[in-house]
Amino acid sequence: QVQLVESGGGLVQPGGSLTLSCAASGFAFSTYSMNWYRQAPGKERELVATIYSTSRYTNYADSVKGRFTISRDNAKNTVYLQMNSLKPEDTAVYYCNVHYGISSYRGQGTQVTVSS
Repeated sequence: QVQLVESGGGLVQPGGSLTLSCAASGFAFSTYSMNWYRQAPGKERELVATIYSTSRYTNYADSVKGRFTISRDNAKNTVYLQMNSLKPEDTAVYYCNVHYGISSYRGQGTQVTVSS
């Protein structure tokens, strides 16, 4: 079955960096677009970044454009989110996501806290 396991979250000071990873299994990873979402307490879920299967095309939310970079390693079935110049408003649980068939899957999430 589809499994997504996020890692790499933690506590970081404003202006700092983190790289999140999402290890995928149970589907043909290289042929699917992958997404990173985030959700902060009391806020709606936000689509942060998308990467297409070939890695040629990526999309970002305006709130992270220029600071975050999504990438993938199809040989390792892993998608990454490099986050630079982090701000307190980036604090959230970050999830990776795939739309597989008629279903949407996500992992358990990884907490990112940006605070001094």
